[in-house]
Amino acid sequence: MTDVLERGSAWLEDQRNRHMTRTVTYQRGGDSVDVAATIGRTEFEQADDFGVIHKVESRDYLVRTTDLVLASVQTLPKAGDRVRETDGAKTFVYEVMAPGSEPPFRYSDPYRRTLRIHTKHVATES
Repeated sequence: MTDVLERGSAWLEDQRNRHMTRTVTYQRGGDSVDVAATIGRTEFEQADDFGVIHKVESRDYLVRTTDLVLASVQTLPKAGDRVRETDGAKTFVYEVMAPGSEPPFRYSDPYRRTLRIHTKHVATES
């Protein structure tokens, strides 16, 4: 018998990818790939040395795990990779990272079909 929840999750992922994405370029060194990504955000909380809680927000990119292929190899995001998002005449550059000891990505579903990649804006190009 087929897992009904897994089939439903696959259907929702397909709908997200068809109707809620824009094309961005994922880069690692000299390798890059254009991927369909949904824009999101994650809020992190960190305590400093004095116990003060700071909120940090990352811009997230949700992409299909199978779409992240660099140099003909399916890969996972690494800190330091870049995401380039073009909007009109400007290209916004985001670096893959997360605050503190948080990982730079997480799976967005229990079946590991979707990556939620955490980033920080580092440059704007005209």
